[in-house]
Amino acid sequence: MSLQSALDALKQKRYQEAVELLEQFCRDCVEHDSSDYLSAQMWLMKAYQATGETEKAKMLCQKLIMSENPQARSWAEQASQSFRQKPATQSNASQKAGRAATTGMKLAMGGVGGSLALASGVTMTLLFGMVLALGLSLVFILGNDNPLQGLAIAIGITLVFNLAAFFISPFIMDLTQGWLYQTRWVELAEVETLSPETAKVIRQVCEQKKLKTPRLGIINDQNPTAFTYGSLPNSARLVVSQGLFTYLDDDEIATVYAHELGHIVHWDFAVMTVASTLVQICYLIYSTARRFGRGGGDSKIKDAMQTAALVAYVFYVVGTYLVLYLSRTREYFADHFAAESTGNPNGLSRALVKIAYGILEEGSRTQEPSRLIEGTRALGIYDHKAAASTGTAYRIASDTQKIGRVFLWDMFNPWGWWMELNSTHPLTGKRVRALSNYAEQLGLPTEFDMGRVIGEGKSLNKSRLYGNFFLDVVLYGAETIGFFVGLVMGVILWSSSPNTGLVIGAPLIGLGIGIMVKALVMFPDYKQAPETDILTLMSDPYASPLRGQPAKLEGQLIGRGDAGYKFGSDLKIQDRSGMLYLHYASRFGPIGNFLFGMKRVQSLIGEQVGAVGWFRRGVAPWMDLIQLQSENGTIVNSYHRFWSFMLGGGSIILGVVLTMFLSSR
Repeated sequence: MSLQSALDALKQKRYQEAVELLEQFCRDCVEHDSSDYLSAQMWLMKAYQATGETEKAKMLCQKLIMSENPQARSWAEQASQSFRQKPATQSNASQKAGRAATTGMKLAMGGVGGSLALASGVTMTLLFGMVLALGLSLVFILGNDNPLQGLAIAIGITLVFNLAAFFISPFIMDLTQGWLYQTRWVELAEVETLSPETAKVIRQVCEQKKLKTPRLGIINDQNPTAFTYGSLPNSARLVVSQGLFTYLDDDEIATVYAHELGHIVHWDFAVMTVASTLVQICYLIYSTARRFGRGGGDSKIKDAMQTAALVAYVFYVVGTYLVLYLSRTREYFADHFAAESTGNPNGLSRALVKIAYGILEEGSRTQEPSRLIEGTRALGIYDHKAAASTGTAYRIASDTQKIGRVFLWDMFNPWGWWMELNSTHPLTGKRVRALSNYAEQLGLPTEFDMGRVIGEGKSLNKSRLYGNFFLDVVLYGAETIGFFVGLVMGVILWSSSPNTGLVIGAPLIGLGIGIMVKALVMFPDYKQAPETDILTLMSDPYASPLRGQPAKLEGQLIGRGDAGYKFGSDLKIQDRSGMLYLHYASRFGPIGNFLFGMKRVQSLIGEQVGAVGWFRRGVAPWMDLIQLQSENGTIVNSYHRFWSFMLGGGSIILGVVLTMFLSSR
């Protein structure tokens, strides 16, 4: 596809066609510094304006303003004037909900997020107690004859280690940020040139809370994100990526900075630093005690070490979930602080959705995910794994109703609650619902009609939602359940008719049956799979990570799905509504996956394809691939169901053979 054909479509006012052609050209272009690529970006901005997609045009214009090419930068600066001259609202899809006339109004959280003080206090107390108890046990195990001295040593080690981690970790983070992401430290005046309202919010909050201005950093990465770290509020670091200024408007950027300032005001970034350190101490004690427990020497000491290792591992698992809970709680409170300090909860709602969109867009332009987004997942304002559904909805037409539909899964599907337990951030739908509640308290119209979402959610079939969920939870352990049921039946039959084959064969038969039953649910018949698009799949509130939904998609393969793995066999497909990961399974197992990734995947990238597979929805949605067919006739088959039936059937056959063989002896 040539750039000229796209320009011809634009000149002939076939604007939608021009958008599609220019987007495809930009995706296919390898040299992002080339004159053709920059020209395509400029014309794409004009095409977006012509189709009424003003937000996308503004984002692209802002990105060009940051270009290293002086001509592109100058052109974009002139083009940006057109946005200032146009009315603020151009269509129902691009209208912004308003903001409060004043800031600082107290907003009730209504039970959202629980209690930050309670969550922090309980988490820190339990974690500190766990580490202290483990430290004591190790000191006593090492044979100290003086219990008081052992207690003093244990407390001293715990305090020194944590104090050192508390004060040194920010400097280690500074070095890490500079090495990995080339963080550039800037003055408030530079931030003010990029976002005037942000500078105003920083000054206002720091003056009211009697804080020093945080050390401000900018990372030259177009993936939009922001995070805070440090030891004390007056020595905190607040870092954002350049993509934040590309994808967000001035007032939205200010709400993101206010959110991060909320972390500083609440001290929760410091609490998280210590809590995470304590969890790591638990793991360190576990690994150390396990290693000593395997060695020679006194059997009593070995037994005690093994016990300490087991307890330490339990504490590590419990501590991890406590830290995740604390992390989600602090996000709710930082959102609340941003809403109060800016009077603009709608701005933060828009910011969260646009950040998801920006992560999705940048991901579609590269074959490898950003190291920044991967490396700062726990620190950032948004969990990038949740970006696909929200970003896909915004990508179509910035339609708030379509975005609201993808929140149904977050709000009402029990799998959402289950998946959230392992997440550092609340699900986006829950955060937007809380922000909409603050907007209502301020007497503002809400950016996203969460009332409609809640109303639609209440009309969902609850028996289908929860019945499928509980059945799926059981099916997740179908292999284990089948194995133990077979073992019990084998023992019962053996007690009445001694036959060693039953005890060995019955569990294998039960295991195989469990695998087969699970496979029938995970991989249902796909011959009548409906043609659909990615947004429609993501808007299904009943979607499950286990219960596969057959579907056909038409789109372009835009890269590998494996993070930075050059031989990865998974792919990313993009249609007009969004992007989705495709999981591939070779009939030859892991070796076949490796060979497919090494020899075939690169040649497929850029192809227009039809994909058939089983759609699944977790925090991040994906599709288990069945077949890919390209326009040039290339066919790729994937064998997820094949391997399930092979393992299940093989286990049953082996169990039957062993039972018969041992019975005949």
